Amino acid sequence: GWKDTLALPGHTNRQRAYSKVRGDREVYTPQVVVNGATHVIGSDKHAIESAVAQTRAQPGMLSVPVNLSVAGNQISVAVPAAANTPKGEVWLCPITRNVPVEIGRGENSGHTITYHNVVRRWVKLGDWTGAASNYKIPVSDVTAAGGDAVAVVVQAGPKEAPGNMLGAAIAALP
Repeated sequence: GWKDTLALPGHTNRQRAYSKVRGDREVYTPQVVVNGATHVIGSDKHAIESAVAQTRAQPGMLSVPVNLSVAGNQISVAVPAAANTPKGEVWLCPITRNVPVEIGRGENSGHTITYHNVVRRWVKLGDWTGAASNYKIPVSDVTAAGGDAVAVVVQAGPKEAPGNMLGAAIAALP
């Protein structure tokens, strides 16, 4: 009954791509896709925690350590070489850690809900081939998108057919 002011076409496209890979038509709000592998209702904390535990137990899941650091006006990302990993992509996501939203309609009408770790956009840093990769990004690129933190993910597959999360890191910005 109210417009999602945090929605972006890129988020919806990503949800649709996950749905296509899974072979279902499950695209909804609030949806959480956990580690690129399974989806649950975003308001169900127990389901999210269970999905995190189950997906982390899958072979290769989050097996690539991503080194993310912020120094001065620069964000540095280092992804080490990793043998026997699927090809994929390295993505940077500006994040706003806390976003209060006033709800005007529906069951939460009149309330203010604070959303956490809101992804503001997806920036492809490069293709993942299993070789070591390094990236440098100006902090201003993230803060211009409204971010006060940054996440980096290494994900199997292309954006049109995203797979499991191979590695991830998050850092607050000064």
